[in-house]
Amino acid sequence: MDKPVCLIETASDGKLFVQQSAMQLLEQIQQPVVVVAVVGLYRTGKSYLMNRLAGKQTGFALGSTIESKTKGIWMWCVPHPTKAGTTLVLLDTEGLGDVDKGDSKHDTKIFSLSVLLSSTLVLNSQGTIDNRAIEELQYVTELTEYIKIKSSDEDEEDAEFVKFFPSFIWAVRDFTLEQKINGQHVTEDQYLEFALKLKPGASRTVNEFNLPRQCIRNYFPSRKCFTFPFPTNPENVSRLESLDPADLSPDFQEVTERFCKFVFDKSEVKKLKDGYTVTGRVLGHFAKTYVDTISSGKVPFLENAVIAMAMIENEAAVKEGLEVYQNGMEKLKNSFPLELKEVSSEHQCLSKTATQVLMKRSFKDSEGTYLKSLEDGINKLFHGYLCQNEEASKKRCEHILSSLSGTMTEKLKKGFYATPGGYVLFTQDLEDIVKKYKTQGNKGVKAEDTLKEFLKKSSVESNAILQADNKLTEKEKKIMEEREKAILLAQEINTKEEKQRQLEEKMEAERRGNEETMIQMKKKMDEEMKLQREEAQCAMDSKLREQADLLEKGFKEKADRMSEEIEDFRRKNKNAEKESDKLFKKMIINMDKRHAETMNLMKRQHSEQMEAIMSMPKPSSDSSALVLRLLLVGLSSFAGGSCPR
Repeated sequence: MDKPVCLIETASDGKLFVQQSAMQLLEQIQQPVVVVAVVGLYRTGKSYLMNRLAGKQTGFALGSTIESKTKGIWMWCVPHPTKAGTTLVLLDTEGLGDVDKGDSKHDTKIFSLSVLLSSTLVLNSQGTIDNRAIEELQYVTELTEYIKIKSSDEDEEDAEFVKFFPSFIWAVRDFTLEQKINGQHVTEDQYLEFALKLKPGASRTVNEFNLPRQCIRNYFPSRKCFTFPFPTNPENVSRLESLDPADLSPDFQEVTERFCKFVFDKSEVKKLKDGYTVTGRVLGHFAKTYVDTISSGKVPFLENAVIAMAMIENEAAVKEGLEVYQNGMEKLKNSFPLELKEVSSEHQCLSKTATQVLMKRSFKDSEGTYLKSLEDGINKLFHGYLCQNEEASKKRCEHILSSLSGTMTEKLKKGFYATPGGYVLFTQDLEDIVKKYKTQGNKGVKAEDTLKEFLKKSSVESNAILQADNKLTEKEKKIMEEREKAILLAQEINTKEEKQRQLEEKMEAERRGNEETMIQMKKKMDEEMKLQREEAQCAMDSKLREQADLLEKGFKEKADRMSEEIEDFRRKNKNAEKESDKLFKKMIINMDKRHAETMNLMKRQHSEQMEAIMSMPKPSSDSSALVLRLLLVGLSSFAGGSCPR
């Protein structure tokens, strides 16, 4: 994007809605996204920081009057400057505290959406982090009115927010104070922690003082602070975007560069609960879900939104996997007819790729519903391509036999074989056709079956010629009839053995496919469990740091209460991990069961075919070509008068 676009617009009646054009832009972004949102009072220079993160001087509107320039939430998507294969999504929000707004809760909605959509939230303010600045952050204390974790929990636990919320940066603009506490120089982060320090006591005044500070400490997994000096002379502040860098304060530029570097290096890719990576497409869907829910007056439940998104993404993942498989098989189809092994090999390769596509995009498919849907879809398509390959093989084989038997067909029409000794001539021509047919390549899976049908049809004509050939005695004709039957029987056996071999190849392909799916599923399980543990550990570390800080500052009672919270948090995480493991194991069992059912069906078919082959009467030779040659040798002997009596 060469410039920002409006993502979430504020309508004239104050309601929020998502711009469809912005959704379409996000839909095209298949990469993971780092989402940085800036919030704060209007006319405090938020847009300038966003432009700098975009690597541009201009873009987001800065404005030069006391009127709030940005309405709603504007978005700018640019390639991430330090993370390859990642898109940086910058969200510049409508200024908080604008007197023109009629809805007293509008600012809280904007603030809540910024929290929900971002992986890093930048709070931009002016002057100092004093009590007034923190009190103006009543939006933080009202977050629970607009964000809930689970619809099933009536007693919402703030402890869970740390899993969902972004990292937090406080950017203090036009900072003029000395960074000292009790006469000692402190870092920007120490300055922030001092400002967020809680007061001891339990009075109403103390609770009101502590509430916004406690919310920031509880909700956000990490905190960072940057203090920016005045950027330039007061008369130039209103035209920052047009100023030459030489006109900006070196100290201001130094802090700005540190700020940008920190955001680029430390801001994480946006993730959902349990570590699922968000792409631009998913971000767009979430924006619409949250905005529609909030605008309807309802409260968005984060887990419900994730489950709803999982359904959308998983269905799309199945569709994408099937498209990958089908596109590959359509290319292979151009080479039909092929041997079954070649078709099965490509099927195997494409099935693996399709499963990888599904597993890369899907999430929360804990019961394997969508994996099964993909398998069923692939198997249905595979069966269709096998039928098409068989049809192509049959057509090619029929075409070959039709071409090779053209001369013999003409001779039949002209009565060439309806003469004494015609049977020998006919069988010689037939043997020549079979020999040439056998040498033809690229016949495919129906080679033996089509030859069987051809010989069966030819036997009717052969028998008619045999009975009309008065050069042969009745006894000789009886011998020839038996040998004709032997030829057909031999070809019948060849055909059944070929089908048996093809079934064995299908069984082997099924076995390999199941093994490959199991390997991929195990890998997916391990990755998801790893992400789940990392997420839980990150949240736990945040809580332990907060507890240690409370103890250090003398809030033993609060720290003790937090111990109970941490223990409960740890127990819930362990239970969630056990439940995930249980669901994964159940899915593996179901996959094994489906595979076993398929293999058992194939084994029954295999046994039935073997019994059919074994029950067939055996010809004098197991090769139709050999039987035919023996027949012709015998006929030649008959012609010479040496037929055995």
